[in-house]
Amino acid sequence: DVAKGVEEQTEKLVEVCRMRNIPMIVFINKMDREGKDAFDLLDEVEQKLGLSVTPLSFPIGMGYDFKGIYNIWEKNINLFSGDSRKNIEDTIEISDLKSPELTKLVGEKSANTLREEIELVEGIYPPFDKDAYLNGQLQPVFFGSALNNFGVRELLDCFIEIAPKPRPKQSEERLVKPEEDKFSGFVFKIHANMDPNHRDRLAFVKIVSGTFERNKPYLHVRHGKKLKFSSPNAFFAEKKEIVDISYAGDIVGLHDTGNFKIGDTLTEGEVINYKGVPSFSPEHFRYINNADPLKSKQLFKGIDQLMDEGVAQLFTLELNGRKVIGTVGALQYEVIQYRLEHEYGAKCTYENLNVYKACWVDPKDSKSEEYKDFIRVKQRFLAKDKQNQLVFLADSHFSLEMTQQKYPSLKFHFTSEF
Repeated sequence: DVAKGVEEQTEKLVEVCRMRNIPMIVFINKMDREGKDAFDLLDEVEQKLGLSVTPLSFPIGMGYDFKGIYNIWEKNINLFSGDSRKNIEDTIEISDLKSPELTKLVGEKSANTLREEIELVEGIYPPFDKDAYLNGQLQPVFFGSALNNFGVRELLDCFIEIAPKPRPKQSEERLVKPEEDKFSGFVFKIHANMDPNHRDRLAFVKIVSGTFERNKPYLHVRHGKKLKFSSPNAFFAEKKEIVDISYAGDIVGLHDTGNFKIGDTLTEGEVINYKGVPSFSPEHFRYINNADPLKSKQLFKGIDQLMDEGVAQLFTLELNGRKVIGTVGALQYEVIQYRLEHEYGAKCTYENLNVYKACWVDPKDSKSEEYKDFIRVKQRFLAKDKQNQLVFLADSHFSLEMTQQKYPSLKFHFTSEF
């Protein structure tokens, strides 16, 4: 974001990509608004996220003075007109930035500034190297305005050329390769009420190996039963269409009646379990209360489905059973409150809770005296997450450090996957 710079959610996402060794492309958004200088933003990405970057497009001006994007990758200019439906033909080839054609297009001042900035880019940042990108050692950067669909085509065109092919994925049992004949895939996202008129719920499945075919029975490994899917969907932005066959690397949306959870595995028959999507320790914590006792069933159903989507995390206190919602950003509480009321007909209120960090507890020996003492002494700070894993809700940095020192055999993790 050109105004806010690197946000908390981005830092979490980059951490997940590092854990999974996923190549990254950076898109700096909202260039049609006033904000930070492009070079300051690039520095912030490098310093805050620990990435090595190289721009493959560069903005011509910013905010009110935003003229367009110079595509370093393809050596052309896309002029900004505020029209959100730009055609490919609108781009203008500029093989030489010293050309007077550039001055005619953007004006003398903007042309001179762009020439200086591109010279600086070429002097400071390394040239793009596909192998370095695929190995996670270099991240290309693009600028644009997603709301206006501007600068997005440059990113997508480059993505098609440089993106890696589907990679092998480690399951608990073995390494699964994408070129294998047998289908396997896992649920990485669930979204309820995408169409409020139909109360539908979709499970998004990433295909790891083989091909997925419509109306063919597949094994739901956790339930141990076969399921058929008559209308699997493929998505592009807001558009969706039913597909008959999908391949390794594709993502399909399957209509779900409550069978799926994030991390569930589908196969042609082999029992394998892919490692789940990690949950990070939230930054904000609040008690959630039922504002209408007559709608308790709707509230609990809504909370359950929203947590399945990964909107936030739910913790249940061991001491009294109270529900705590943990989020990365404070705005998520408003989203949850709105969706509970408008999608499930349930109202809720929040109470602030003083929690510094949520740590997943991993005892070496659950029968040890040290672990029993920890449970007894810290009982009012303990909770269970949705997977029934024990979580320690530390109320301060000092409290967390003292607890770690007092109970050295216990491991405290800031992600749920360990």
